[in-house]
Amino acid sequence: MGHFLILLGLSYLLGSIPFGLLVAKIFQAPDPRGLGSGNLGAANLYRLLGPVAGLLTLLGDTLKGALPALLALHRLSPGPWHEAAVALVAAAAVLGHVFPLYLGFKGGKGVSTAFGVLLAVCPGAGLSLILVYLAALYLTRIFSLSSLIAAWLAPVAVGFFSNSKAYLLLAGALSGLILVCHRENFRRLFKGEEPRI
Repeated sequence: MGHFLILLGLSYLLGSIPFGLLVAKIFQAPDPRGLGSGNLGAANLYRLLGPVAGLLTLLGDTLKGALPALLALHRLSPGPWHEAAVALVAAAAVLGHVFPLYLGFKGGKGVSTAFGVLLAVCPGAGLSLILVYLAALYLTRIFSLSSLIAAWLAPVAVGFFSNSKAYLLLAGALSGLILVCHRENFRRLFKGEEPRI
């Protein structure tokens, strides 16, 4: 139980690290929260500072989801509650990204961190969702729409590649959270105002 609580706390704190803000500081750029979409995610950093900044942000946000989940997978004791405990630790990383302690609980939309989580707990689902995202991005040229399509399909992908009820519930919860975080994007998409690449 002690290891689980420690990993839960560490996962949230790691998820709270604002890699988009750190990347902007490395590039000596203004705070991204006041520019573009106002988001600290890879898409906004890509638009503001170019592909290198976007890729660095993507890698940071993905790793902070994958690492806690992998630690939980390999460090928590096996047993009937193992998958549920792993799912909770993984979810804490995404919650840290969306509600970061270091930024007054106002963070990103959780897409890259959720991808990292799913890559760790269900690699087949994670990889298939990345392919879905890239295909949607190629066809639509809209970051948010590609994220939404991948999020909608996350529970389907996990259900296809895994028999774990805990991971299926995790995928459903992350999918719902991502959709809620994109409510402003929904409005812009319906109005035809969402920016394209």
